[in-house]
Amino acid sequence: MHSKADRGIRPRITSPRTIFSLLFLLYMFDYIDRLVIVSLFPFLKQDWGITDTQCGLLVSAVYWSILIFTLPVSVLIDRWSRKKSIGLMALLWSAATLACAFTRNFNQLFAARTAIGLGEAGYAPGGTAMIAGMFPKASRARMLGIWNASIPLGSALGIVLGGVIAEQVGWRHAFGIVALPGVIVAALFFWVSDYRTIALVKPPDSPGHGEARMGWADIAGHLLKHRTLTFNNLAFAANTFVTTALMTWLPSYFQRMEDLSMSRAATKGGVVMMLAIVGAPLGGLLTDRWMKRRQNARLLFPAVSSVTTAVLLLIAFGWFSGPLQYALLMGAGICAVAFVPGAVAVTQDVVHPGLRAMSLSLCVIVQHVLGSALGPPVIGALSDRYGLETAMMALPLFALLAGGLFFIGSFFHAADSRRVEGIERLLSSTP
Repeated sequence: MHSKADRGIRPRITSPRTIFSLLFLLYMFDYIDRLVIVSLFPFLKQDWGITDTQCGLLVSAVYWSILIFTLPVSVLIDRWSRKKSIGLMALLWSAATLACAFTRNFNQLFAARTAIGLGEAGYAPGGTAMIAGMFPKASRARMLGIWNASIPLGSALGIVLGGVIAEQVGWRHAFGIVALPGVIVAALFFWVSDYRTIALVKPPDSPGHGEARMGWADIAGHLLKHRTLTFNNLAFAANTFVTTALMTWLPSYFQRMEDLSMSRAATKGGVVMMLAIVGAPLGGLLTDRWMKRRQNARLLFPAVSSVTTAVLLLIAFGWFSGPLQYALLMGAGICAVAFVPGAVAVTQDVVHPGLRAMSLSLCVIVQHVLGSALGPPVIGALSDRYGLETAMMALPLFALLAGGLFFIGSFFHAADSRRVEGIERLLSSTP
């Protein structure tokens, strides 16, 4: 059954696998556009004389913009149209990436990077909600794991392409070249099939649940007074501090520590992050399998993978250099995103089905306030003061914190899941 949003343009792309493929491509282009800037740091420092802190701010500008706009955009996604919201957002962030090529100073580039974040604000909530609606709960973490593999793939491609293009034809061309593919996929998205908007009936344990829809106070209470979501989202933030800082500073780390050209350093850093393309699907597969024996595996597995990441990063940055350090960092590249499928699935599994995009947007807000927006400039500021080698030693502490928070949250998962099962039974019996 299609939503009212489908009536303007008749859907011609209805296969869940095809829609999933388009979602994957858009997420990949999202991160290419988001992180192409990382390999351009040396060129911007040379041309404009900016500091490492300012370089970090050019990354975090995207995340602060996402932070501000993700909730209102996710309301639009949940109550209006998934496909139209996603298509319009992709067109906007691609145009903003192209605009970066024409900037003339740090302030202009910062503003353009902020516009990229505005376009990307609701994509993760919208895409997650579509996948949760298209695929059953038993395979949800696996499909989300495959989808989230587009993040390291896009990140690595953005980092590598940025360095290569900048060295060959100049850093401005890097923005223009990576912006164009997203426009094509965004246009296709207006012809995909949408799922119907789900009624916001009150949960069974709420007064008047059989006769009233959820108001804004009910929605806020459902999302904010949720113990599983609270620990899950805080842990997510600690881990995204780590992954965003790694994506941002690993190329510069290799350039400075090993005296490499930026293209070689970007490629070396990109390979580490590219290995997360293994970690995300593997994490989703293992989480779903473990969940057959333990219901709270969607939080326990992220706890284990986060602690493993902390150990690998601590050993790599603290005791080794050269090939052995690189091998350890590649292992961390696999483990660092293995938490994502289970943690994202939790945001969909334990909330009202009509609030899935808003639930992930809440996770996005928390992870950006406490993680993504802080990671690049904090590590940059530590680098300005103590050196990048010392600054990177902060990352294992945040991964370890994430593991502890996931573990605590696992104790509340069963009760919160049962509550949502009651909501789903109510919705299935409602005409």
